[in-house]
Amino acid sequence: MTGQRIWPGPADGRDREYSVNVDLDAFVEAHHGEWTRLEHLARHGSASGAEADEILDLYQRVATHLSVVRSSAPDPSLVIYLSSLLARARTRSAGTRSVAWSDLGGFFTETFPAALYRTRRWWIPIALVNVVLAVVIGWWFLSHPQFESSLMSPAEVDKLVNTGFESYYSEFAATNFAALVWTHNAWLTAICIASGVLGFPVVYLLFENVLNLGFIGAIMINHGRGSLFFGLILPHGLLELTAVFVAGATGLRLFWAWIEPGPRTRSRALAEEGRSAMAVALGLVVVLAVSGVVEAFVTPSPLPTWARISIGVLVETAFLTYVFTLGRRAFHRGATGDISARDAGDTAPTVA
Repeated sequence: MTGQRIWPGPADGRDREYSVNVDLDAFVEAHHGEWTRLEHLARHGSASGAEADEILDLYQRVATHLSVVRSSAPDPSLVIYLSSLLARARTRSAGTRSVAWSDLGGFFTETFPAALYRTRRWWIPIALVNVVLAVVIGWWFLSHPQFESSLMSPAEVDKLVNTGFESYYSEFAATNFAALVWTHNAWLTAICIASGVLGFPVVYLLFENVLNLGFIGAIMINHGRGSLFFGLILPHGLLELTAVFVAGATGLRLFWAWIEPGPRTRSRALAEEGRSAMAVALGLVVVLAVSGVVEAFVTPSPLPTWARISIGVLVETAFLTYVFTLGRRAFHRGATGDISARDAGDTAPTVA
């Protein structure tokens, strides 16, 4: 024997009709009042005092009702309704954590600079090694100019030296070029961090970067355009390359976390370093945006070379000051670049 019963639908407040057998019909009839009361508290309750206790009690009851329905009479509409009701009640009783301006400020004054400062023993040596390697590569190509023709034709070299390298920075409108550069560099740093757990891809990307830098620099210097090369590279390149080296170091540190986790388990080490790596990746988005603005508006500008390079040095100095003042202070206050303990949750103890 079947019958028709009208019961409140999901959050849209519309009534929904369904066909049920007598047992389920009686079950809905018996507990409809509790569901309606929980619906009201989930929407309008203060979640404090007596109402908080009532929400918790009703939540447990309705969870039991949902379990019974799923196991004995799994009506899809009723299951969806009870599930959504429980979700709203859980949100009302437990609350949700929203991102506020204070969270954003805390990220840039605590989390990001602390992550940079904590990993300084990784990215500073990597930066120095890459710069030295770029100089060595450039010196080698200058000492062996015959290899230039094996990589580029004379026509390509002539175009690069006389027009191509300089026009690259003014080929597009400044705003479009800034967005293009920012997207490209952000993508490169994201790849360095995301592939860090594998190790080798990061080394390859960093080497490819310094190889191109050294090779092109050697060509420009060999053809008497060295001052143009450094005048166009340094204004934005100081900060841009620093960001790339930080990303590479972050990726390699993530790789080392599962090779040598220390007293932590490998899963915990990867989780902690992975969250810190995400903080670095998000912060570098802003750093690379600044670099992109300099590259689009300062590098191709008619300012004297010394003025453009000075701006680049100023921006790089500001970044390093940010790391070694705010970052050092945040680090000594206990920040590591990982998310807060409240957000990370509990971790299982490990045997020393």
